[in-house]
Order: sequence, then C-alpha cells, then structure tokens
Amino acid sequence: MKKALMMLLVALLVVGLFVGCKPQEKPVEKVKIALILPSGRDDMAWSQGMYEGVMDVQKELGIDKIEVSVTENMPNPVDAGAALRDYANKGYNIIIAHGAQYQNPVFEVAKEFPLISFAYGTAFETGDNIFTYDPQAQDGAYLFGMLAAKLTKTKIVGIVGPVKAGDAIKYNYGFIQGVNATDTSIKVLESYTGSFGDTVKAKEMAIAHIEAGADILTGTAQQSVGAIQAVSERHVYWFSSDMDQSSLAPDSIIASQAYYWKDVVVYMIDSRNKGKLGGETIVLDFGNGRIKLVFNPKLKNLITPEIEKLFNDTFEKIKNGEIKVKLPE
Repeated sequence: MKKALMMLLVALLVVGLFVGCKPQEKPVEKVKIALILPSGRDDMAWSQGMYEGVMDVQKELGIDKIEVSVTENMPNPVDAGAALRDYANKGYNIIIAHGAQYQNPVFEVAKEFPLISFAYGTAFETGDNIFTYDPQAQDGAYLFGMLAAKLTKTKIVGIVGPVKAGDAIKYNYGFIQGVNATDTSIKVLESYTGSFGDTVKAKEMAIAHIEAGADILTGTAQQSVGAIQAVSERHVYWFSSDMDQSSLAPDSIIASQAYYWKDVVVYMIDSRNKGKLGGETIVLDFGNGRIKLVFNPKLKNLITPEIEKLFNDTFEKIKNGEIKVKLPE
C-alpha cells in the first residue's frame, strides 16, 4: 500500500512539473502609432486619406493591438517638430508626419530616438529609422489629362496647384503631359496658391480659370476643397486627387485618384516586426494597388465607349511600364 501510494505521489509530482513548465504564450506587443496632420482629419483630401488609412488598420487588427493618437491642423514644421518629440518621449513605435514639409524636424528627432520608426512624404530621403512614401501621382494625372482633353468643349483646362513640390507638382506635370499627348491645341492654365491649405485663394484661382474659359479643372492638396466649391457653383467639371471627393460636388467631379494608405501603414508595421525600422521609400502606384482611380457613377455617361477604350488601353500601358510618365527635373 505504501509503495502504491508513493508511486502515485511521484506520478502527480511529474504531472505537476510538466504543467508548471508549460511555456506561456508571449503577449502581443501593442503598436502605438502617432499621426501628425497638416490640416484636419476631415479635410476630404490629403490628411483625411491618411487618417482613414490608419483607422482602418486599427479596425482590422483591433484596438488591443493598435493604439492611435492624432495631432491635426499642424501646418508649421516647427510646431510639428515639438509634437514629434513629445510622441517620441511617450514611447510611440511609429510616428507619421504626413507632409513633405516635415522633413527637417523628422530627421532631427529621429536621430535622438533610433528605436522609433518615423515616416513622412511625399519624399525620397530616408534614414535608418525613417520611412518615406511616394505616390506616383503623375500616372493617374496623365490619364485625367487625357480624359480632360477628350471632354473639354472650350479647349481650355485649368490647374489649381498648392506649391511646386511633392506629389502636387508631380500630379500637375503628369496632367499636362496627358493633355498634350491627346491634343496639343488645348490650352492649359496653371496657377499656384503658395500654400497647401489656402482654400479661399484656391477658390479665387479656380474662378479666374473658369472666367478665362476653362471648363475642366483639377488640383491637389487640402486647398482643393475651395476650388471644388467654385467648380460646383460655376457648373464646370473637376478631376480630384488624394481621395474620392465626389460627394463634395456630385454634379462636377468626374473621377478621383485615391491613395490607399492602409496598405502603407501595414507595410511599416510588418517591417518593424521583421526588425526593419526604416530606410525605405514606400511606393504607391497602380501595380501594387495603392493607387486607384474612382469614377463618379453619376457622371459616368460622359465617358463614351471610345473614350473608355482609350482610357483602359492607356491605363494598362502605364501599369506595365510601356508608357512612362515623366517627372519634373
């Protein structure tokens, strides 16, 4: 009896040891993402596109895995630099300063916090812990320029630009190429407000283009909301960029070039998980699906079968590299 009892105690001890030594699952570390925006998160343009992309990531992966903080209406790079340092001191893993104007403060703060990933764009200059992102804005713009050339009745189209930098100048350059490749007799009016967010001046410039005979306009950045208001009031057409803006003027916006930022943010998270904190430019283009052209169904009747075929053929040629839209030097 004593021997049997002893064997039972030994067996229980062994089982207890196995249970006690069972490896514990390592808890998944929460990724803390900070987002600094030059304008409001609801600007229906550049800032809102990235904000929605980050929030889509949180929704997909769960708030228990992704924490998000947002600082908006921060056009001044100096003020943005203070926000960058504050987020870094609070231990955020990925800090996105959503604008080319933030390059200097990003590099300054990133040197002080080598274990944190920083990101900004549109840009090309990276660092060991700095990602950049670069939408190929010129590609969709080329297609829009081609469509504008086919649809204009006055043979005059207009561009309302913010500043001659980043994806804005790439977009404008591509649009002009698309117009010229289709019909060299069409006049392109081009102007710049000197700011990404001056909606009042953008509206004034749009009106000036319309009064000069332009019946189709385009432009980029958060200031474009002002230009779209003028287009809607004057009953002419518009091609959008940054995100689908058709709800702003459903009778005027023919199509939008939309950036899918969710995939960019997921790529940065995956890269960090693999030990890569930066050092790469993340490209958005037709090939990787990070840029899509969204047509307004209300105005789809403007696109005749002939124009649709030209559009589809040209789209494929750009996507496979047969047509390379030039960039500004």
